[in-house]
Amino acid sequence: QVQLVESGGGLVQAGGSLRLSCAASGRFLSIKTVGWYRQAPGKQRDVVATITNGGTTNYTDSAKGRFTISRDNAQNTVYLQMNSLKPEDTAVYYCNAEAVSILLRRTTYWGQGTQVTVSS
Repeated sequence: QVQLVESGGGLVQAGGSLRLSCAASGRFLSIKTVGWYRQAPGKQRDVVATITNGGTTNYTDSAKGRFTISRDNAQNTVYLQMNSLKPEDTAVYYCNAEAVSILLRRTTYWGQGTQVTVSS
């Protein structure tokens, strides 16, 4: 079993910055692709950015140029640096990770989410 714990959310004014963290713990051999998703009230959960275990990144158009995803494999932690935040970035942000078990089985896990609120 793998636990993902997000942190770093909060209330920030438009134009401000936040850094989200997603720490993985539990029994696993490795963590493969990790993604940050967000879900605003009344809307579906959408991907924001992803990073492979090799460091390849992808961003949604709204995140390009403002957000940076990175990872520390030694700490099993993935970060999302968010700059130039806008009110429309307000959402619950979730971490999603694919873990490989010691039996080489791949399973996807979700964190509990962290609230990001951007005031205008």
